[in-house]
Amino acid sequence: MPKPFHLGWFLQGSSVQAWGEPFTGAIGRDWMVPELFCDLARHLERACFDYVLIEDSSYVGESYGGSREIYLKHGLAVPRQDPAITATLMAAATKRIGIVPTFATFTHPPYLLARMMASLDQISSGRAGWNMVTGSSDVAARNYGLPQLPDHDLRYDMADEYMQAVNGLWDSWEPGAIVADEESGVLVDHTKVHAVDFEGKWYRTHGPLNSGPCPQGRPVIAQAGGSPRGRQFAAANADTIVASIKGTAAMKAYRDDVRARAAAAGRDPDHVKLLFLVNPIIAGSRAEAEAKKQARIARAEAQVPQLLAFFGKITNIDFAQYDLDAPVDTLDLRTNGHQQSLDDFKRVAGKKSLREAMLSYRGTSGSVELIGTPDDIAAQMAEAMEEVGGDGFLFSMGDVSRRTIAEVADGLVPALQRRGLTRRAYTYEQFRDNLREF
Repeated sequence: MPKPFHLGWFLQGSSVQAWGEPFTGAIGRDWMVPELFCDLARHLERACFDYVLIEDSSYVGESYGGSREIYLKHGLAVPRQDPAITATLMAAATKRIGIVPTFATFTHPPYLLARMMASLDQISSGRAGWNMVTGSSDVAARNYGLPQLPDHDLRYDMADEYMQAVNGLWDSWEPGAIVADEESGVLVDHTKVHAVDFEGKWYRTHGPLNSGPCPQGRPVIAQAGGSPRGRQFAAANADTIVASIKGTAAMKAYRDDVRARAAAAGRDPDHVKLLFLVNPIIAGSRAEAEAKKQARIARAEAQVPQLLAFFGKITNIDFAQYDLDAPVDTLDLRTNGHQQSLDDFKRVAGKKSLREAMLSYRGTSGSVELIGTPDDIAAQMAEAMEEVGGDGFLFSMGDVSRRTIAEVADGLVPALQRRGLTRRAYTYEQFRDNLREF
């Protein structure tokens, strides 16, 4: 019997999805009411996914040509609503699937973040996760009154301290603190609720949380550390890691490295689940899938400026200044933003032109290419997991619509379940327990 693996969905932002793509309906008009996301969560819960991660950024891009035009015109990561709102609605629409909004350490003081996440864990009966990010854009920093973000590695030093503060707040209520004893008239045992009085170099908080305890003790922590410093942080803190690594050999090396770092930090490596980003092309036949692939390539070729603008948004690089036919290895590309993404791009690029490199980088189906019928793709996923060793896949679909959701939930997942590769039912009520099940 093959070892099962985990499934998650990487939702690119909490508002307009796949603007201009086929089968997205009137998304440009009806995006304000998030029925699409509630439907997505319900469908993925029916397919027994571990979680939905709501990616976020709280600024309008302006790196491409020093202008916001291309971002606004094409709906590149804008408009976006606060993921706390969307996550709450998605949690209310479901009963078992984990809901994981993204919040940055520089946008929320530790007490505010800890209280929000404790509240979400409570209303969802123990299904909340936090995608913990340190930020990547000076534009976003200015929206919060900061001149710029600290240097990349310093942000992780600050994040280590931030985690000490929020963990202290979540731990400020001991198990059994809520007595609710009507006979004695005691709701809370005051001896089991404690101040934190955390004072660090960058953060301080008094505590305890006034929101009460998290059902899970602490919410599930998701992280996407790709750089060496990011891997160190993720290995020490994350329950699940978003991994954007190309090719099974690199995927295995990354997983082995993170697991070794987790063990060195005194953690059980099996408690750190790495889910690799994929964007499968699912169809009724291999020929139909190949036709969809060619259509996807054609759309990408027509959207190279938009692809570069989006990539520039997360790396703070103005790609508009470069000739599209210039070899990437002749360009001075460096970032204080997403370092792993830029490193992956350079590795894919080699001596290709900027145009060719971006098409190669964005044109692949994530960590491994998955294409064909549901049974084809189930076999491809099984083979990849066998080579990598675990732990699962995170679907990052660029064309999110009810059609693509159904292709995964009603087409691919049953094929995976027939092979014993994914669960048919949730064993546990709470998110972390299901994540650690296998």
